[in-house]
Amino acid sequence: MILRYALRRLVLLLPMALIVSFVVFTAMRLIPIDPAELVVGPYASMEQREAARTELGLDKSIPEQYVRYLGRVFSGDLGRSLKSGKPIGELINATLPNSLLLGGVALGLAYLIAIPLGVIAAMKQNTAIDQGAMAFALLGISIPNFWLGLLLVMLFAVNLRWLPATGSGTAAHLILPAVTLGLQFTAIVARMTRSSILEVLRQDFIRALHAKGLHRAQVVYVHALKNAIIPVISLLGLHLGSLVGGSVIVETIFAWPGMGLMLVNGITARDYPVVQAVLTLLGCAVLLANLAADLLYAVADRRIRL
Repeated sequence: MILRYALRRLVLLLPMALIVSFVVFTAMRLIPIDPAELVVGPYASMEQREAARTELGLDKSIPEQYVRYLGRVFSGDLGRSLKSGKPIGELINATLPNSLLLGGVALGLAYLIAIPLGVIAAMKQNTAIDQGAMAFALLGISIPNFWLGLLLVMLFAVNLRWLPATGSGTAAHLILPAVTLGLQFTAIVARMTRSSILEVLRQDFIRALHAKGLHRAQVVYVHALKNAIIPVISLLGLHLGSLVGGSVIVETIFAWPGMGLMLVNGITARDYPVVQAVLTLLGCAVLLANLAADLLYAVADRRIRL
């Protein structure tokens, strides 16, 4: 049943991926920048520019260019960087693992901290622990990533000198960007977990479990949490989508060599093939993230598969 549901969702995902790629491809063609000039230089003659446009396929209509682009993508050719001349596939292979590592650690820390924090806050409702946890969550939601990143750099890298400010290569380099990227998700999931737990605890079957003499912790962790976790899972797709956008800012602040930094460098250098490839890949990553959330939701709630 779950395999059939996954296949249905995957079939629906393919047209959306094509739409994302077409929108990005068309948007890049509408930017008032002549890629041929980036190839041959600003002082080249008109003949040289036209030859470069023909070589790049820019003399064709946008639909024709898109069909040719899809043919190259399906054959594994994402084009070449106008700045470095390297195949874009090689650039992505060098940066994608770093982005996955940063995003995975940030999201893992967020859920590992947020769910227990939300459960404890719900069990200690209206106490100092609850108020402190919700104050932390409010603070995490309110602080923008770019400001939090700069604060962490000033405190832990510049003043205390405990952690490196930029770069990669060791676990210490990962701490500051992962905390910066994951704090907002931690706050949102903690608030959602608390409110969901409190809603489930008011239901009749919980009162029946208490009437049977079950311990409060057993009722919360075994029975209430299983039902309360479903709305939290539904946030996963939104969080992974936000993770993609937030990683661009965080990777730029900490000079983390991932897809986000690659995108910013491509925009700065007006390297439109790189920008096009990265934006398309990030858009497809958001679609896959929502697919993963749907599958987890179906695993948690059997009614969704129907």
